[in-house]
Amino acid sequence: MSTRDFIEKDYYAALGVAQDADAAAIKKAYRQLARDLHPDKNPGNVEAETRFKEVSEAYDVLSDTKRRAEYDEARRLFGSGGAGARAGFPGGFPGGGAGGSTPFDLGDLFGAAGGAGRAGAGGLGDLFGGLFGGGGGGGSARARSQAASGPARGQDVETEATLSFDEAVLGVTVPLRMQSPGTCPTCHGSGAKPGTSPHTCPVCQGAGVTSRSQGAFAFSEPCRNCRGTGQVVDDPCPTCAGNGVTTQTRTITVRIPAGVKDGQRIRLAGKGAPGRRGGPAGDLYVVVHVSDHELYGRKGNDLTLTVPITYAEAALGTTLTVPTLHGNVSLKVPAGTASGQTLRVRGRGVPGKGRAGDLLVTVEVAVPKRLSAAAEEAVKVLDAELGDPRPRITAAVQGGTK
Repeated sequence: MSTRDFIEKDYYAALGVAQDADAAAIKKAYRQLARDLHPDKNPGNVEAETRFKEVSEAYDVLSDTKRRAEYDEARRLFGSGGAGARAGFPGGFPGGGAGGSTPFDLGDLFGAAGGAGRAGAGGLGDLFGGLFGGGGGGGSARARSQAASGPARGQDVETEATLSFDEAVLGVTVPLRMQSPGTCPTCHGSGAKPGTSPHTCPVCQGAGVTSRSQGAFAFSEPCRNCRGTGQVVDDPCPTCAGNGVTTQTRTITVRIPAGVKDGQRIRLAGKGAPGRRGGPAGDLYVVVHVSDHELYGRKGNDLTLTVPITYAEAALGTTLTVPTLHGNVSLKVPAGTASGQTLRVRGRGVPGKGRAGDLLVTVEVAVPKRLSAAAEEAVKVLDAELGDPRPRITAAVQGGTK
């Protein structure tokens, strides 16, 4: 990203959020816009594709805490459109001549030429160096040129995957079809029509930045002729319109580890958008959505299951065959087990790096809604045999025992 992007582009406006919006609001706005503007939803709509790229670029910056801070600081220092950079200091700068007639280059102040000046600049040198592509200071034109035309890391990409409950617990390998910015296959990222090549910008001599004097200072700004790249394309590539990047569809195979949770964000290093000019690829973030299961629930790494039993089984005890995601197991229900009691089957829950979770089986006594005459008589006989005391709740007397 060039310095001009930091100064001139309003990423907050692109996403339609306020400058103090939190990460959740930014993410929500991006998802809505990306869904509405996605090329799959707007085939052949060039305007929607352009907006999709703008929204993706804005989210790429604002979702990264460090890059967002740099962006905010650049716009605060220089103002939108570079207005802040054009506001000189009245009266000149000490040592700059009467009335500030002698230009003073910020690169000299914050650059690395001279150990004392470097030490005095402190963090400001790193700030200005980061904004203008220098390696830890204002840097030379050659250094800025190398930064502008050198390798650039690809964008991070986010996609979503919906898994069944079993797949989330046990892990699965899934193919993901996704669209993201990638190196133009026609010009291979140069931006020039095949058979032609970009040439060094005659205005900035390949530096990507130009300098101009304003009062007591000399300021550097992105070259308007080459848009800060240091290269000029006379005959743009017809596929990417000279950008060197196109929206591409690709299918990748992703291994989802066992035990992922609903809403979890998985980072896959190097699986994002390809880098430019030989730079490394960005990362892929997969947001996982897990479907509910008709039998099982989940508490952390434990699975939960409710099993109905008869009154006789609860009173006399029994051995149940209980289904798990790893196959059936036998579960002993002790005599006198109360309805709602939970029994634990160890190691039959969610796999983990250490010990696997457990299966928590809650037994519930099933009461028949209708009884035959014989069954009703048998229940009455049993009730008489059980006798008193009956299980009851006694109301407490207010104000204490009298």
